[in-house]
Amino acid sequence: MSPWFEAYLTPSATSLKFAFKASLAMLMALYLALWFDLERPYWALISAAFLQIRPMSGMVIEKGLSQLGGTLVGCLAGVAIMGLFGQAPLPALILLTLWIMTCTYASSLLRGNAAYGCIMGAVTAMLIVVIGASRPDGILAIAVARLSELALGALCATLVSSLLWPIRVRDHLAEQADRVVNQAFRHGAQRLANSADLGALQESLTASLEPLTQLEADSQAARFEGPEGPGRIRASHVLTRRTLHLVARLHALQQLLEHAGTRLDPRLHQLAAEIADGFREAAEASGVAQARRRLQALRRRAMVEEGVIADGVVEAGVVEAGDIGEGETGEDEAASPLERRVMHGLREVLGHALVMLDAREAIAHPIDRRLRAAPLAWHRDRLAAALNALRAGLVFLTLASFWIATGWDNGQVAMLMGTLGSAFFASRDDPAAAALTFAKGMLAAVPCAFLFGHVLLAQASGFPLLALLLLPPLFLGLLGAADPRLMGYCLAFTIGNILLTMPGNGMDFSFDGFLNRAIAVLVGLGTVVAGFRMIPGLGPGLRRRRLVGAIARDLRALPTSTLHEAEGRFIGHMADRLLHLARHDDTLPEERRHLFALGLTGLDVGYACLQLRRRLDDLPGTPLDRARRAFFATLADAFADSARGRMPIDVRRTGDDLVAALDDQQALSAHHRMMIAGLVERLDLALAQQAERARATAPAALASMSVTGNGSTTDNDQENESENESTTEPPRPA
Repeated sequence: MSPWFEAYLTPSATSLKFAFKASLAMLMALYLALWFDLERPYWALISAAFLQIRPMSGMVIEKGLSQLGGTLVGCLAGVAIMGLFGQAPLPALILLTLWIMTCTYASSLLRGNAAYGCIMGAVTAMLIVVIGASRPDGILAIAVARLSELALGALCATLVSSLLWPIRVRDHLAEQADRVVNQAFRHGAQRLANSADLGALQESLTASLEPLTQLEADSQAARFEGPEGPGRIRASHVLTRRTLHLVARLHALQQLLEHAGTRLDPRLHQLAAEIADGFREAAEASGVAQARRRLQALRRRAMVEEGVIADGVVEAGVVEAGDIGEGETGEDEAASPLERRVMHGLREVLGHALVMLDAREAIAHPIDRRLRAAPLAWHRDRLAAALNALRAGLVFLTLASFWIATGWDNGQVAMLMGTLGSAFFASRDDPAAAALTFAKGMLAAVPCAFLFGHVLLAQASGFPLLALLLLPPLFLGLLGAADPRLMGYCLAFTIGNILLTMPGNGMDFSFDGFLNRAIAVLVGLGTVVAGFRMIPGLGPGLRRRRLVGAIARDLRALPTSTLHEAEGRFIGHMADRLLHLARHDDTLPEERRHLFALGLTGLDVGYACLQLRRRLDDLPGTPLDRARRAFFATLADAFADSARGRMPIDVRRTGDDLVAALDDQQALSAHHRMMIAGLVERLDLALAQQAERARATAPAALASMSVTGNGSTTDNDQENESENESTTEPPRPA
């Protein structure tokens, strides 16, 4: 069924509740704005409408605070600009343009409601300067009026969202976490079953990463839903870290099982198949407890199998504790370093999966299971942000120049739409298409606003009739906006009806006034669309080179900060970058897709470096420190070379130097040194395979690709990391 028919002929109860709540919040804001005789009551409606886009109570509060903060800063900026250049319009517009560019730049580097606050700072300053150009003596009154109108809309939206059919952030986060875990487990089943369908692998992982990045951003709103909020935020951080660790390890394991298969014990392949079945069953299990029992049984099976393959180098009690490497009874060379790496990797993915289940449970019930984790960073592209700022400045200057040259009364409406649209759509995947969709929704609002807001409303008197005539278009627009597929059209339709009607105590029902506003709205959005068409943003090739270069720079910077800071920065960056690379891969022919695998290789290399630091940072000795730093720098260079299709040269040499430097470390057993030697061999193999893949899939692109560099572990690493994110409660029995 068409989404339009589904939205309007068979609406869900959730959609009806959303439309009713949002309409009620908007009408309440309008009534209070008229009662207080505010200058532009329709701004209270627009404020309430924007805050209801995501109606979870915590998110409405967070967005309302961001909106008020951005509005206050914008008021101060607008007053300062007019205070300096109140009698000089040209310098005032130049300074205002720089402010709009600054806000757009900041919004492009931030995400979530913080970015929305920056956009409101730009819009508010623009309104104060443009409106104050004809009333320089009333600047403070204009600023207070804008702040009052937006605050009133935010207050009404918050009250309605919290009191009427409240939707909690905790429920939303739990749903997102379910999607993350289930899709990651399905991806794990495909990897360990050695699936050759690269499209299915990418699809399952993207289906896990998309809700994961959304979960990481949305979890911040949980702090506004009581004392359990910080616990949910920490659990979300743990889930993000462990999901990416799982992804990195699965990618490495599939490569080893596929390309070193004949050199591995057949029992390893059998165990990998059993774990694949376990992941598939856990993804389809009804509840966390059932999935945990299945994975715990597999982990015990993996520990026993590890002891068998290594010919009993581990005591039974140590195996049960999952602390391989401590209390060894002897060393045996029967198992090769690669086999030990594969065995450890299989056990490690199960450990990551179990912690993911703990994090999923802590998101729903943070008191029962408390996790500790530091905040994560996210990927920022400053060049793309600067380009967005330049485009926003040019769009505003174009509309401002037209306004000054023509003296157009409704030029401020066009500048409003230009400022809002150029900043609001800049972060979208296809900003020109998003702006065009919004323009189509505004165009559809023109006849509706003329009928309800002018022809019929001109015959009405009193607030009840005003509300009765405004309600149908607003309710219909909001009913469609409840469907994410229609939100662009329907939200624009709702905002368009408000802007074209401009309800207030002294409304203008003249046809020429309505036509002027309609033309101004369409001119403003048309300029935004033209701006995105003429300055489309970073091209695919440049964006790819910058992503790969950013990964290489992060790999090079891993030894330069504390372990927790390095992990938070690298893991947070990689979640966003993998999604960007996956989306770029989707635009390429299937035979040329290699960027997603390249991102996974970078994630695997970075994760291995972090685990090495976890084991080696506390060991003394300058030669060891030099060898470790040289190995990390070589891995970063080798990753950049593999992206260009060049084979890694010095990975084995610097890796062997690192292993040799460990000979003097009495705190490190021979078993641990063998594991690190296996890690060196595995990373060299992974980078070589990536170089071959890049050379085979994109030979033409590699000729022009340039990446600058400036821009897997011991057995105890899994348990040590678990201590940093461990629960304060004892493990629950299976």
